[in-house]
Parts: sequence; structure tokens; C-alpha cells
Amino acid sequence: MQRIAAVLTLVLALGPITGAPAADKPRLDLRAMPRIALSPVEVFAVAELVGGAELEDYYCPGLEWDWDDGARSGHEADCAPFEPGVELDRRFTAYHVYRAPGEYTIRLTMRRASRTVTVASVRVVVHAGGGAY
Repeated sequence: MQRIAAVLTLVLALGPITGAPAADKPRLDLRAMPRIALSPVEVFAVAELVGGAELEDYYCPGLEWDWDDGARSGHEADCAPFEPGVELDRRFTAYHVYRAPGEYTIRLTMRRASRTVTVASVRVVVHAGGGAY
């Protein structure tokens, strides 16, 4: 009975064996500038894959930006097939204009082969400004 408990404890501690270890996966970091502004405002969003291995799941991703004001934008890249040793594109940028005041959550979804690989979000606060853009 102790042997079974020890094996079960080891399996639970190691976690699932399928896929890459979580430590090897890059983390998607999303920033927006400015984070607080007067409307109308053009916001610059920067997403960056931080750390992790050069995994095929993160190679040449499709990007979907949800701006939380009813607008969406996307990017599909046309890349050569993945080969071991290839470096990932790790930085992605986009601009969006917010014309109305509100609190918005910018969400970036990274896809590969029609499945979600990772998602990141950042909050932006836009106050009434009365200017023209």
C-alpha cells in the first residue's frame, strides 16, 4: 500500500506528461500606452512572448485583437514551415483609437492551426476629453 501511495504522490507531483512542461512555454505579456487618457486617444498595444523555448505552437501565430469597444482586428502571417532551431517572433504591436470614455479591456488571442495557444489582456481607462482625433 505504501508503494502505491508513493507512486501516486510522484505522479501528482510531476503532473501530466503530455506536451511541453509549463516552464518551457513562453508567457504572453501585454502592455498598453497610455493606460489612462482623455478621449479621443490612440492607444499603442505591445505584446511580447517572454521566456520559454522556441516551440512550434508559438511559431507564426494568428493574432486577434479585441478592443472591447465593438472593434476587432486580426493578423494572419504567411510563414515558412516550422523547423527546429528557428527563432520565434516575440513582439507584436497594434494601434487603436478610442473615441468614447469608458473602461476597456484589450484582449489578444494568439492562435495556431485554428486553436487558441495563449491569451493576454490589459485594461485601459479613457475619460471624456472633448478633443478631436
